[in-house]
Amino acid sequence: LFFATAMPIGGYGTGLLVESHMGRPTKVEGNPDHPASLGATNALAQASVLGLYDPDRSQVVSSAGEIRPWPAFVAALGAKLEAEKATGGAGFRILTETVTSPTLAAQIRALLATYPSARWHQWDPTARDSARAGARLAFGADADVQYRVDQADVILTLDADFLTSGPASVRHLRDFASRRKPGAGMSRLYAVESTPTPTGARADHRLALSAVDVETFAWALAGELGVIAQKAQGFSPEHTAWLKALAKDLVAHKGKSLVVAGDHQSPGLHALSHALNAALGNVGTTVVFTDPVAAEPVESLASLRELVADMAAGKVTTLLVLGANPVATAPADLKFAEALGKVAFRAHLGLYDDETAQLCHWHVPEAHYLESWSDVRATDGTVTIVQPLIAPLYEGKTAHEVLAAAAGREQTAYEIVRAQWQGTHGTGDFERWWRTVLHDGLVAGTALPPKDVRIGSEWVATSIAALLKQ
Repeated sequence: LFFATAMPIGGYGTGLLVESHMGRPTKVEGNPDHPASLGATNALAQASVLGLYDPDRSQVVSSAGEIRPWPAFVAALGAKLEAEKATGGAGFRILTETVTSPTLAAQIRALLATYPSARWHQWDPTARDSARAGARLAFGADADVQYRVDQADVILTLDADFLTSGPASVRHLRDFASRRKPGAGMSRLYAVESTPTPTGARADHRLALSAVDVETFAWALAGELGVIAQKAQGFSPEHTAWLKALAKDLVAHKGKSLVVAGDHQSPGLHALSHALNAALGNVGTTVVFTDPVAAEPVESLASLRELVADMAAGKVTTLLVLGANPVATAPADLKFAEALGKVAFRAHLGLYDDETAQLCHWHVPEAHYLESWSDVRATDGTVTIVQPLIAPLYEGKTAHEVLAAAAGREQTAYEIVRAQWQGTHGTGDFERWWRTVLHDGLVAGTALPPKDVRIGSEWVATSIAALLKQ
């Protein structure tokens, strides 16, 4: 038997078809109808079945190292939050990773409405903070970028391993492969990178530069293309020749080229990549902008810093950590573990009894995505209902169920997700619609529409002035 579902990777959904034998999930493949996978998968999705059966997964609810029943946790959390009502939840904080789930976001917002002084923080070590900041720098507003790799004849990556890294990498690699057949119409890939990557290994032309020189190279390219008046300086004759050949190829393929900046590069480079794509006429063809897919787009590191500052100052009395492991993944200079020790009530939901779980008063085992009901958006906004193939092996709970407990309700994840969509479905036969979206593995018509954005000029002048001072 095969069931359509989605695996959250970095908070974004990748559509899958999961094979089941005698009620046991055994193999995953991509859903050919899903825009994030087009029938393909990556190593993370393939290995996720092993994660389901991992004997090292957390298996029991625990408090201070002792096994406790789920109702005991619900009672303890309920009592603590009841005390928080007197201050409107001033000491209550929720920490999650990137959230694109419409249902989970709705639950968190409903809880924050009950506790108006509470705060929702997000931390994800792989969050695309620079990309988000770069969009704000370029356009003055939040925007997500979608790359149409299959429409590009010439591609330039600037320290970007876009074929194997990031939530859209499966779609990118699928589209890239479709244009790499020898003969007419075969695309070309130029890679400028500071370390060898799988994307660089597939490039027709690769230039190795230090990470700090990649942005300088991009500004030199902007000068060569006429985006700015400043011409390239300080490069070797070999690099200058490489730059000029690249610029000539990009100009020859205006409207059919693509410039991609790496997630870990600076916001300035991301903004510049948007300017280059606009100058090359790529916007609307190989590059499309949409509103942010994340339910609450924030700068992840800034959000975590704010939480740590509040914990260190003794302002946080109740902390609910859902899925994240900040004790292990937060920057060391934040001293997250030290600040966490000042919180009076700490609860953690996770697949493993990890570093954060060991420093919390309560730990709840999380249900694997193949055991869970939920929903999730792909990088283009398309929603998939995450459906389980097996009952939780260790009686794990989902974030939906933990948040329902925090709200004083005892509901299953299935009831919560179904009720959310029943409330937004509108008229028509809901049961028929529900069965259709479960069968297809996506909710038709939920992809975000293109967004019209314009490049600002102030950041260009400021960046050039700073560049000339170096």
